[in-house]
Amino acid sequence: MAVKRTKWLNTSEMAAWRSYVVASRRLMDALDVDLQEHDLSMADYEVLAHLSEAPGRRMRMSELAETSMVSKSRLSHRMKVMVKAGWVEREVCAEDKRGSFAVMTEKGWRAIVRAAPDHVASVRSRFLDNLTAKDQDDLAKIFDRVTARLRKQYLESFNKN
Repeated sequence: MAVKRTKWLNTSEMAAWRSYVVASRRLMDALDVDLQEHDLSMADYEVLAHLSEAPGRRMRMSELAETSMVSKSRLSHRMKVMVKAGWVEREVCAEDKRGSFAVMTEKGWRAIVRAAPDHVASVRSRFLDNLTAKDQDDLAKIFDRVTARLRKQYLESFNKN
């Protein structure tokens, strides 16, 4: 087996990487704390947000896992919690019987409607207010590029298995 030669991070790369890691973790932790008063976690909010935007407030579980950026097993665990809370229901897919849908309930809709203004204010004050319009455009382009590459790598590794 050939040994790969490690291309170590230079000072600038290390600073960029560490700044990203620290800021993103602190931001997600802060947003999670801000949602606690609504009895929601960031994971719950993400799922409810995607469902709230979907036609009929329902999505296939596999599609919801991908758009929410969680594994199918992690989404399955979240769904158990969210079903118990009354925010979503699971429906068997009539077409293929193997798949299932996540369907937002009226209680789930009310939960996200109540939480959304506070969440948006938190995103704005903790993140967006620290960026210029150009920063926002630059970040969107950067992370769209990173996401596209990661998705391609994921699909390549998935297709190998």
